[in-house]
Amino acid sequence: MLTTTTNTVEGQRIVAYKGLVMGEAILGANIFRDFFAGIRDIVGGRSAAYEKELNRAREIAVEEMCADAEGIGANAVIGIDIDYETVGSNGSMLMVSASGTAVVIE
Repeated sequence: MLTTTTNTVEGQRIVAYKGLVMGEAILGANIFRDFFAGIRDIVGGRSAAYEKELNRAREIAVEEMCADAEGIGANAVIGIDIDYETVGSNGSMLMVSASGTAVVIE
């Protein structure tokens, strides 16, 4: 499945627009990671645990979006947008959503 954030694919012709496709991933943050990330924020540096979870959530969301596109007969997704949000009463959950336009290219 070809994926791109652009609205066209250079050298390829879009022959059909199949519609909007999306994928979401919501992951809970571990309390110990939260604690150590808070310490890391105080002393500076990057939080490897959160970066790993963010990457995992993004991969899941994009995979779901591509599966959605494949299910409606597309072979590419264009105009992809990836959004990150915290959800839950105390923001303890991480949500990543990926959306784009499913198309058929030749």
